[in-house]
Order: sequence, then C-alpha cells, then structure tokens
Amino acid sequence: MSKTFYEQVGVAMTCRGFAEYQAMFQLKKEELAAGPILDVAGGGSSFTAEARKKGYEAMAADPRYSGDIGAWVEEAREEIAVSTAKLDGLKERFDWSYYGSIENHRSGREKSLKLFEEHVASTEGGHRYIGGSLPELPFDDNRFSLVLCSHFLFLYVEQFGYDFHKASIRELMRVCRPGGIIRVYPLLSLKWEPYAKLEELMEAVRQAGGTPEILESGLPFIPGSDRMITITKKA
Repeated sequence: MSKTFYEQVGVAMTCRGFAEYQAMFQLKKEELAAGPILDVAGGGSSFTAEARKKGYEAMAADPRYSGDIGAWVEEAREEIAVSTAKLDGLKERFDWSYYGSIENHRSGREKSLKLFEEHVASTEGGHRYIGGSLPELPFDDNRFSLVLCSHFLFLYVEQFGYDFHKASIRELMRVCRPGGIIRVYPLLSLKWEPYAKLEELMEAVRQAGGTPEILESGLPFIPGSDRMITITKKA
C-alpha cells in the first residue's frame, strides 16, 4: 500500500534558498531592507548567506549551530538524499509548479547547502549562525524587524504540543521590534493536516499585543500548503 503522507522521524535539517523564502513568505524588498532579519530553525538553508550578499542584515538560529560544522553539513547532505527518495514515492501528491521537477528540487537543495557551507565557514558569515532553539532564543528583546520560521512550527505538531507552539510564537514576538513582522509557514503538519488550534493561537497572539493574519503563500508545494501566518507586533 502506497504512503499517503510524508514520514519523518525527528526534525529534518532542510536547505532552502533565498528565492524560496521570497516565494513562501511573499517577501517585499522594503520588508527585507527595514532592519535586522532572523531566520529561526534555519538548518542548512542559504537564506542568510544570500540575503547578506544582497546587502540585507540577516542572521539565523538553529540548535544544530552549536555543534560541529562538518556534522551539520553532512547531516543536511544525507537529508537531501533521504528526502528526495521520500518525495519520489509521493511525487503525484505535490504541487511542482514552483520547482518544475524533483530533479530541480534536489539540485536547489544541494546549491543551498553549498552556499550555506561556504558562508558559515567564512570570516564574514561565521558569526551569523547562532545556536538557539525555540521557545527560548538567545537574543535581546525587540531586536529584529523581520522574523521568519520555515518548516518547523506546526509541521511537527505530533512532537510539539500547543503549549510549545504558544510559547514559541510569543518568543518570536519578543525578539521582534515593535511594528515588525513575524511570518511562519506552512500551517500544516507532516500528515498535511491543518493546525487544529490555529484560532486559539491567534487569540493568544492578540492578547500578547500582536495582529495576526492568514495570508496566501507563493509556494504551495506541500498539499494544501497555500497559507502562512503573519503577525505584526504592536508599535
């Protein structure tokens, strides 16, 4: 019997590029240029490397960044091979309008990892990757103008419950500047099911001084993943 959803044990170290972030979060140049950007649970993604090259003030946080760089990269490289095999078994279920093919999807991951590896090993990039995990990030209050979290919150709902998600969202708000923006994508679990407590979470955001909205994403790859949550922190 064929699989009907993506199976994953533990949290994957994924690799996504700047263009993917722009699409999934519908990022505008003025949002990117407004001030410091934080990519939370960045994994092996090259968003920070590419953003820095474009002149944006960006950095990333991930618990793996506290470890050995060679181990991070090898883990990500292995994950690319494993995830590609999984996708191949489910390829009829995904929307390939952005990537075009599974081969393009894999080559994009490999390119992203290469850029990440080069940047994190460089003098300029080495201090841009900070070991830290939700729901307690090692940053001061009100530091970032734009806070992004891709393919972590909501996706691993079977491993992390509502209290974790509520605390994590409030932590993203804490490190965001007044008037700044937080965006999280996708709003689905690995079983492609909508997050059941999204309305309850949005009410918690309002009580914490944020204005939540559900907006369309420009990267509907996972079945039904055409939405993201954006939170504007009260100025």
